[in-house]
Amino acid sequence: MPVPLTDPALIDRFAAITGVQNALTAQSDIAPHLIEQRGLYKGESPLVLRPANTEEVAAILRLANETNTAVVPQGGNTGLVGGQSPLPGKGEIVLSLTRLNKIRSIDTVGQTMIAEAGVVLERAQQAASEAGLLFPLSLGSEGSCQIGGNLSSNAGGTAVLAYGNMRQLCLGIEAVLPDGAIWHGLRALKKDNTGYDLRDLFIGAEGTLGIITAAVLKLFPAPAGHETIYAGVDSPETALKLFRMAQDYCGPSLTGFELMPRIGVEFTTRHIEGVRDPLAEPHPWYVLIDISSGQSQEAAREMLEGLFIAADEKGYIRDAAAAETEGQRKDFWKLRESMSWAQKPEGGSIKHDVSVPVAQVPEFLALADAAVMKAMPDARIVAFGHMGDGNIHYNISQPLGADTHTFLARWKEMNEIVHAIVLKLNGSISAEHGIGQLKRDELAAIRSPVEMALMHRIKHAFDPNGIMNPGKVLASR
Repeated sequence: MPVPLTDPALIDRFAAITGVQNALTAQSDIAPHLIEQRGLYKGESPLVLRPANTEEVAAILRLANETNTAVVPQGGNTGLVGGQSPLPGKGEIVLSLTRLNKIRSIDTVGQTMIAEAGVVLERAQQAASEAGLLFPLSLGSEGSCQIGGNLSSNAGGTAVLAYGNMRQLCLGIEAVLPDGAIWHGLRALKKDNTGYDLRDLFIGAEGTLGIITAAVLKLFPAPAGHETIYAGVDSPETALKLFRMAQDYCGPSLTGFELMPRIGVEFTTRHIEGVRDPLAEPHPWYVLIDISSGQSQEAAREMLEGLFIAADEKGYIRDAAAAETEGQRKDFWKLRESMSWAQKPEGGSIKHDVSVPVAQVPEFLALADAAVMKAMPDARIVAFGHMGDGNIHYNISQPLGADTHTFLARWKEMNEIVHAIVLKLNGSISAEHGIGQLKRDELAAIRSPVEMALMHRIKHAFDPNGIMNPGKVLASR
């Protein structure tokens, strides 16, 4: 087991690696690194290190392994399951990757980018755009989350339907192992069957096997045409029919299909500045459809118009608005991407990041709503998300007038209710946020003994001293 870092001389040895100016020891400087945005986890740490390059990361881990000191990697601190937060009372080092922020190269022919772990997602998007290409990962936190964290949590976002999640968007990685060895795996190959795929072990491992310091990211041709439509629909069942129709009409040009409830739209327009409902009348549910054409803007518009006419004839759409400008398109997406933040002013919110087979999204919502309302009749359910890939953020806002502390004390109870339905439908209790601390014990309860044993073996093989992000994903042994 790791030993808490308390020795001032050892702290000085770690600080010497990065330089004292990048070794934070004052608690006022460390504080922003100790709490995640939901406020569920507040950790403690005697030291935050901010290395400048891969070699400094390697030197830190080499010393940590020698001295049995635990290290918690941290990117933009936007994670939602406590994976980036140090544990209280454990004397763990926080290793911030913010200074590893270089885009090392862009290959416009091979359509790849080599970006360091601390590159902010929005900057990677902009760099790709400046090169006439597209990096399609898009998240609500893209202005602050970082590439290393995106990889470590296997981030999804709004474009998974067309481009896949972060695992599909990465060709190779550079990583530092717990003993300080550097794996130079920045291979920009789309075909490489030389042994085990080590890259995929690090992606989604939440920093428990080592630290990703750079990655080869896949880029794509920038769309020649783009159309976005926001429509009101009667129900999730109708939304599913519309999704199937959109698949038929648009094929691979269908790049996003999001589902939103009326209550979520009300919260967002009420609390997020500059957001409005594009439709004049309220509707029970809404969908946001994104279409990208590699041919032209006219081709995208024709596809949208054909889909709209067909859907209107079937009675799938109650009303709709198409974005006429890029500004309107961004406004439509801001409404969707702000929906999670808009729940905070409404009080406590019990969150679920789950996925079920796409065809069973309406069934999941019906079963979950009935079970939750039976247990908590006044709950306000805000279920929204990526219907095109089956990932629903099933969030429960506290009843009006309820005590927030009392409501949040039922977090585990609500999780058990919702997750039981997810598992009944052969879904996943973590679609894109990861396991971290929040779902660690639940993971052990739902995965088979064989799966858990394999995961523990992998962890021990990579990190025999248990210094890498202990207590996350897997319980320490």
